[in-house]
Amino acid sequence: MSEAAQQDIQALAKGGRTNFMGFLLRLAARLPFLFIASRMYGKESLGRFASALVIVELAGQLCTLGQKRGLAQRLAMDGDHPANSVADAMLLSSLIALVFSLGLYFLPGLVYPSGEYTQTDRLLVLAILPATLTDIALSALAYRYDVATSVRSRAVVEPWTLSLAAGALFYLDRTSGLSAAYILSIFTAALVALVPLYRSYGLPSQWRPHPLRIGRLALLNLPLAAADAVEWGTRKLDIFVLRFFAGDGALGVYYFAQQVATLPQKLKTSFEPILGPVITRNLKEGNFAAIAQQVSQVGFWITAAQMGIALALAIPGEGVMGLGGPDFVGGTGALAFLLMAEVVASTAVVSEAALVYVARLRNLWVSLFTIALQAGLTVAGIELVKELGLNQNFRAAAAAGALMLSLGIASLIKSRLLARVLKQPINNWRWALVWAVAPAVVVGWGATRYLPEWAELLVGIPAILLVYGWVIWHKGFGPEDRVLFRKNVGG
Repeated sequence: MSEAAQQDIQALAKGGRTNFMGFLLRLAARLPFLFIASRMYGKESLGRFASALVIVELAGQLCTLGQKRGLAQRLAMDGDHPANSVADAMLLSSLIALVFSLGLYFLPGLVYPSGEYTQTDRLLVLAILPATLTDIALSALAYRYDVATSVRSRAVVEPWTLSLAAGALFYLDRTSGLSAAYILSIFTAALVALVPLYRSYGLPSQWRPHPLRIGRLALLNLPLAAADAVEWGTRKLDIFVLRFFAGDGALGVYYFAQQVATLPQKLKTSFEPILGPVITRNLKEGNFAAIAQQVSQVGFWITAAQMGIALALAIPGEGVMGLGGPDFVGGTGALAFLLMAEVVASTAVVSEAALVYVARLRNLWVSLFTIALQAGLTVAGIELVKELGLNQNFRAAAAAGALMLSLGIASLIKSRLLARVLKQPINNWRWALVWAVAPAVVVGWGATRYLPEWAELLVGIPAILLVYGWVIWHKGFGPEDRVLFRKNVGG
């Protein structure tokens, strides 16, 4: 392995290790929030919060205008003072965020289609601007391989503020406590991100906002922005559709399942901030073989980790959903589909990390096809459930199943497209995954059959992870994979 390749793998592994700790911290903070929101506020309030959040987060996603990934490419190629490039990105996104915030504030029906909201709920749109600036700040810091700030902001401060504030505000405002807690969490996360950004980049030097330069930046980033919005939309379209086909209670149950299931999705962010700069550098050098190797390597790491977590959470699924209360157990089927969706999506995620630089428009068309397919499958599944006379929990499972199928198809298409563009094989599948899954399933089945529910979670989940991890380490991980767990690549 060349020295440059060693440095790339070292950077990827270090970023992955750091952000994986962030994943564990996020998991530790997210579960208390779900427990507080479901047990204290109830499934109807949680569903109404989820319905509003999908619109607010969509607006925030659009406001970044693809700059979470586009900024890395600009910093790599732009000759300006780096702080000037960051300032351009922030100004552009801030202007768009202000427009969205004002529009949604004066049109609250778009955020709360049921018409049930308070004045505090309307203020949820205040989170759009700081969330957007946080995304850009963390992307700029990741370009300089500062992933620790992302962990502090998004994995420690934001979720823990949300959990603690939701619990405290329940005694002040049981109706809008979740909205107020979310606003507070986003502002504190922004503060934690922006201070290190200033320390790393400093203030802009001889920077003057220029409409033509800002407009050109917006046009260049449109394909990235659309791809980001579509990729985000595939994870939120199910909630958006269920807003119109299910009540707040059923939506609350589904949101609970989705929040548990998307925790493994955060594993891809363990590598994404570092994978982008590594890819852009290799593109500049024309080293396509290195890009293919890095995409396949990281893809396997993510798939292996997500598979283990999916098994550990899906097999004792009734116990996991039961944490929210008896009303939430009906979402177990949706939880299982959502967890598998994250596993099959891993190939698409890492392939897209390179496609957004080498085939932006083709990647965008595939993403648009994916979300259109998901929309069609979701509506068809829900209508089929209605025809069969099944309850709303089956509608949620149908939406989750549609997500799993559409993401699986997207993974196949995007990996083949990237292989064709790079003229290099892309493959993150290894048969060792099957060897690891089989004994983990047996252990999980035994735990659910012979242990009480509390022991399924406290004993069963660690046992599943332990067995799966032992097998995948010995059967699936080679020397090039085990670098993920070493601080010194050459060691």
